[in-house]
Amino acid sequence: MNRAFQPILKSVFVAMLAVSSAAFAAEEQKAPKADPAKGEALYTNGDAGRNIPACASCHGAAGNSTIVQNPKLAGQFDTYIVKQLTEFKTPARQNPVMSPIAKALSEDEMKNIAAYLDKQQAKPGAAKNKDTIDLGKKIFRGGIAEKNVPACAACHGASGNGIPAQFPRLAGQHQDYTIAQLTSFRSGARKNSPQMNTIAKRMSDDEIQAVADYMAGLK
Repeated sequence: MNRAFQPILKSVFVAMLAVSSAAFAAEEQKAPKADPAKGEALYTNGDAGRNIPACASCHGAAGNSTIVQNPKLAGQFDTYIVKQLTEFKTPARQNPVMSPIAKALSEDEMKNIAAYLDKQQAKPGAAKNKDTIDLGKKIFRGGIAEKNVPACAACHGASGNGIPAQFPRLAGQHQDYTIAQLTSFRSGARKNSPQMNTIAKRMSDDEIQAVADYMAGLK
């Protein structure tokens, strides 16, 4: 290489590095880290000035809902919670209670709430129907081969604890809530997971109830 060009190339490289560093710093400023403390405050108290109720009023203290129609959120992955709150703002997941609340939340507020819930300890649930435990276990672990229903464990983990940033935690979730969501996926009322729409459409009421009850007892 011609030595005369070396200083020029060095200057160009330094300039490119400076621009890249500045762009990275700017991107970092645009995306501040989530604040679990702020998330806890909004989750626990809501914001009356914006008609945002306390999340805890439906989902329980620290995300451990005691109302079987409302999901436990403690220990759920922050990425999944943000995704669901975002989709409540769209036709993909409409809900008369959650959609207006989600629309009132900023992106940072959603991330803060999610960061808080991610760190909470989920209280265990329990299976209630001894007669369907074997069927639920079979579906969860092995699927339903004759209906092309894959094992739930293939995506949600052997213990139902999910895979971060991909598939949600299901272990210990209320049976009633899980049944409602699978039924909603089956009917097409819930549209934010084509994969789950396809799977749920292949399942009967008895199969949905059995696997929901089995998952409630997972820890």
